[in-house]
Parts: sequence; C-alpha cells; structure tokens
Amino acid sequence: MSERDLSLKLFVVLTKAHKVIMDRAVKDMKRNGLSAAEFSILELLYHKGKMPLQRVGDTILVSSGGVTYTVDKLEEKGYLCRVSCPEDRRITYAELTEAGKALLDRIFPSHAKKIEALMSALTTEEKQIAILLLKKAGLHAKEH
Repeated sequence: MSERDLSLKLFVVLTKAHKVIMDRAVKDMKRNGLSAAEFSILELLYHKGKMPLQRVGDTILVSSGGVTYTVDKLEEKGYLCRVSCPEDRRITYAELTEAGKALLDRIFPSHAKKIEALMSALTTEEKQIAILLLKKAGLHAKEH
C-alpha cells in the first residue's frame, strides 16, 4: 500500500472510530438530560475548577456563541454561574454551583465507566501508544 493510500485509510478508520465512540459517549451524556456541550462544560469545570468563558470555548472546541448559549442553559438549570473577575471586568468566569458539583459527583463515575468500557478493546499498553501517536498526529496537523 502506498504512503498516500495508507494515510487515507488511517484517516477513514480514525474518523469512523471517532464517530462510533462519540455516538456512544453522547448517548450516555443524554441519558442524564444533558447535551454533549452541556456535559463537556460541566465536566471541564468539575475537573479544572473555575475558568474564564473564553478558555472554556478554546478547551472544548466550541464557538464563543455556542459557549454563551450553553452556559445560559446551564445557568438556568442551576448547574453553574458566571463570576466577574475583580481585577479585569472584561473577564467572566464560569463556575460550578453546588448543584452542578452534586450532579457531576453523581453521574461522572458511571460515565467514566462507560468510556472505560468503550476503550476496553485496547490493552493498557495499546492505549498509551495510541495516546502518543494521536497527540503526535494532532500536533503535526496543527502545523500544516
């Protein structure tokens, strides 16, 4: 197989795997009454703590409009709040509320088990290798 054909095959396989895995992960998120964007924002704040809204969008790859819309919905549900930065009025943070933290305390462990099950076809060593290779490919693609 030529280098070009191998690259194309890898792209197709990677794309199909991503779609199937994400479909299953999103299905798990939705069973808890959250969209994928809502879950992603809550999970990010749950693990990283209070964060500027701009950084939230950059981290989970959602447009600023998408972040604003999703944060509005999560704020309406009582899961997060906006907090102004006292040093710089241009910066607004997103922060989990107690209700948001309680929700993630309740649902994240089973979600993590679902992700673990989705990845269980690979051995520990294969997962470590896949992480290294995919990071390498992603960093290289950023440069081109």
